Amino acid sequence: MAAVLAKQVEPVEPKPMPPPAAAPEVAPADEPRPLRWTRAEYYRLGELGLLDMHPRVELIDGEIVEMTPQQSAHATAIGKTAAALRRAFGAGYFDRLQLPLALGPGSEPEPDVAIVPGEPDDYADEHPKSALLVVEVSDKTLRYDRTRKASLYSKAGIQDYWVLDLVHRRLEIRREPEPAPEEPFGYGYGVVNTYGPSDVVSCLAAPDHLILVADLLPRVQAPAAEEAKPKRRGRGNRTRKERS
Repeated sequence: MAAVLAKQVEPVEPKPMPPPAAAPEVAPADEPRPLRWTRAEYYRLGELGLLDMHPRVELIDGEIVEMTPQQSAHATAIGKTAAALRRAFGAGYFDRLQLPLALGPGSEPEPDVAIVPGEPDDYADEHPKSALLVVEVSDKTLRYDRTRKASLYSKAGIQDYWVLDLVHRRLEIRREPEPAPEEPFGYGYGVVNTYGPSDVVSCLAAPDHLILVADLLPRVQAPAAEEAKPKRRGRGNRTRKERS
């Protein structure tokens, strides 16, 4: 009898509990998207006086961006660059200084200098849709001009884009626009050349006329001796972006 009772009270191995059922996946809500303006809407805002408090703005991919105030060095560089490019291109072309380029339905940047063919009356009815050369003079906006502006101009097919870097006193030339998914607007430049003040450069559309980089930069109080002497045309520091 005792054996029977002992058998009845033998411990039973516990069975592991089944894992809890996985919670159903919840689809994430759509991210809020900014309201982007078209060029037509942008003009209408101006007509209604809604931009009067912000007269220095430009339209970049549907966003109204306020431009920074110009300091004297910036203004001087724009004037010197425009004069040098007028000499390089000659008759049949003219420079537009901080005037709009109609780069698609949602973008109307106002680059510091843009060289376009023809004469001013050719654009009396609408802004040019492209340019042979675009130059941005950069100090406080250097990062912006190297990234968002570069991507925007590449997407628009601008073949020759210059960033005149007043911070480091050099010229960056970007060429060969190409798709670049990592860039802000999906396009970038395949080749970037950097030139110092004593280098000479030329424009893609005016290759025979050499320009000394120092002639684009504002004068400094104590210019270095080597900046006053042009040297043979160099290739600069050439880099090609890595392709993934």
